Amino acid sequence: MDLFTAMDISASGMRVQRTRMNVISSNIANAQTTRTEEGGPYKRKDVTLKAKTFEEALAGVEVDSITADPAPGERIYNPGSPDADKDGYVTMPNVNMMEEMVNLLDASRSFEANSAAIKAQKDMATKALGIGRQ
Repeated sequence: MDLFTAMDISASGMRVQRTRMNVISSNIANAQTTRTEEGGPYKRKDVTLKAKTFEEALAGVEVDSITADPAPGERIYNPGSPDADKDGYVTMPNVNMMEEMVNLLDASRSFEANSAAIKAQKDMATKALGIGRQ
């Protein structure tokens, strides 16, 4: 594996983690949204990743899909809400803030790890060039 392939793999990891962080941020921002354009409460989104392969060798990772979580949201009694059903219950988004924060921390750490790998690869390339100059 050459240096640029290694950097491409790490860069693909950074791209998918950035996408994960954006989706998680959207989930957190819409944790109280009870009315959407599609109708009903906001549905939590989740990112699915898959390995990219190039000539039978691992060549990074990419986003496979971004899907809505089908789990039902919590129903709370609030008969004064314009989004309440006939029984006075409002269905809330299925966003669990604790789960989203853990996912955000995971994505952030993965992003940092890929960034550190790129820095290490750059440092190795710089040292290799320095050896050739002597």
